[in-house]
Amino acid sequence: MSDIFVLTHVDYCPAGYLGDFLDARGERWREVRCDLGQLATLDLDQPKAVAVMGGGMSVNDPLPWIAEELAVLRYFIASDIPLIGHCLGGQMLARALGAEVRHMGYNEGGWQPMRRLVSSPWLAHLPDEFPIYQWHNDTFAIPEGATRLLSSPWCENQGFSWGERLLALQGHPEMTVQLVEEWFRDAGHLLDESQPSQEKREHTRDNLHAKVASMNRLAEGLYSHWLGLVEG
Repeated sequence: MSDIFVLTHVDYCPAGYLGDFLDARGERWREVRCDLGQLATLDLDQPKAVAVMGGGMSVNDPLPWIAEELAVLRYFIASDIPLIGHCLGGQMLARALGAEVRHMGYNEGGWQPMRRLVSSPWLAHLPDEFPIYQWHNDTFAIPEGATRLLSSPWCENQGFSWGERLLALQGHPEMTVQLVEEWFRDAGHLLDESQPSQEKREHTRDNLHAKVASMNRLAEGLYSHWLGLVEG
């Protein structure tokens, strides 16, 4: 039996550092591939916490499993299960709460500065400004009743909390050095570095190990708070 579900949508957006964090804590967790029909096999009352990862598709794409996942997320929200969403996962949570998700008209990529907008238990361990890795061209609106937490120069809505147990992020705090390199290798052709919203590849790679290690520490605080809500 797994206590934590990690919902994924493609093989190139795995749990990443979140998986490393959970393994180090000795947590029992299960990856659930929503795009492969694995949602239908779940006992929705089983998990004590749920994470939703990224993916190259849009919430607005006509894929049959998206509606199924949104229904599952609404069940988890109604059940007051601690939830954390990454990029597409954050957009899925926004849509599950009734908010719009739209195309920005450009891609935000690379290490982008996040500005903390309010005080929040989710962000208590963070400075007023810090970088998170980005790769997206959709953005979510802030759902009714939610609190906008983060903003970046190219994306006004970078994160929100809803209630005490849900955090949605536009960025990718789960990234590892290996994932950054794999994305460049397999999808680098999709980038247009002439856009000012996309960091040039050589800048992204500069001191990459140190940047990822710093973000891993940031992510550890987010994930620790998320798991701490289980007993709260």
